[in-house]
Amino acid sequence: MPLAQTALAVGSALPWQQDGTPEKACGTPDPSVSCRLVWNVSHSERFTSFFKTWLDTPLNTFFWIVVTLVIALVLRSMAHRTITKITLRMAEGTMSERIRERTRTSFEGSPALLNQRRAQRARTLGSVLRSIASILIMGTAAFSVLGELGLNLAPILASASVIGVAVGFGAQSIVRDFLAGLFMLLEDQYGVGDFIDVGTAKGTVEAVTLRVTRMRDVDGIVWYVPNGEIKKVGNESQNWGRAVLDIPVDIHEDTERVKGILQTTAEEMAADADWKELVLEEPAVWGVQSLAGDAVIVRVVIKTAPGKQASVARELRERVKKAFDEAGVSVATPGASA
Repeated sequence: MPLAQTALAVGSALPWQQDGTPEKACGTPDPSVSCRLVWNVSHSERFTSFFKTWLDTPLNTFFWIVVTLVIALVLRSMAHRTITKITLRMAEGTMSERIRERTRTSFEGSPALLNQRRAQRARTLGSVLRSIASILIMGTAAFSVLGELGLNLAPILASASVIGVAVGFGAQSIVRDFLAGLFMLLEDQYGVGDFIDVGTAKGTVEAVTLRVTRMRDVDGIVWYVPNGEIKKVGNESQNWGRAVLDIPVDIHEDTERVKGILQTTAEEMAADADWKELVLEEPAVWGVQSLAGDAVIVRVVIKTAPGKQASVARELRERVKKAFDEAGVSVATPGASA
């Protein structure tokens, strides 16, 4: 005997079984799935009516709330895993070769420093993106649950808008700091280890968050600069640097001879095993930069690895001093009068 006929045969023996339809028992032309199921199982108009009056709506509401929350949690988990996977690839440097070629610079710098900087950016961006994903997904789920409970969302949204505007006015500096920090990280304006000048402070970046940048100057003073207060930033450690030396010599010196000495000295330094890794291009003597009193200012430049222009400039000054002493070239004081 088929299962359906067996169930009917068993049901026909029940004392409370009544004739009718689920539409009649549930009191609606379009009964819910749960009400129809209760009628099919019990075939009792009284029990079905009781269920429809007291249990149908709460159970349906509870069911859809559970489904909504489960879907939201699954979506959040998937979003978090995806974001974590992408940020880990960024931190480990395993992005595709096409993207790597786009962002490749003329000097890659210290691998340890680049890895630290990449990992920091990845952690910060991953945390921000996960928070945004959680707020969007769980917020949407919360509003769906409130709507399922029958609450009027219009006043809630209006109140939230008013509160948001008030908080925005009261904490606009914090919001500005966070937005500036987010765009700074996305655009890779600077990172840990870079030597930057933000106008109010100048030093090596030790930590970067969405709200504040921590940097240490040459005197060892630590500066905390809110990202929203940074109107412009000069990065001396990005891609490459340039050591620029303006050498003042006596106005009576032969400038061509001086230029030759500077060119030879700079080229010897660039070929030195201790410095050739930091010099990216052949040094160039640009010639007479200006005249100042009894001095002629001759400029020599060297393209260097990022952040190394100061050390290269110091070494070149020492070598120029020795070369001038050997050649008998007099160094003048700019602006001095005869």
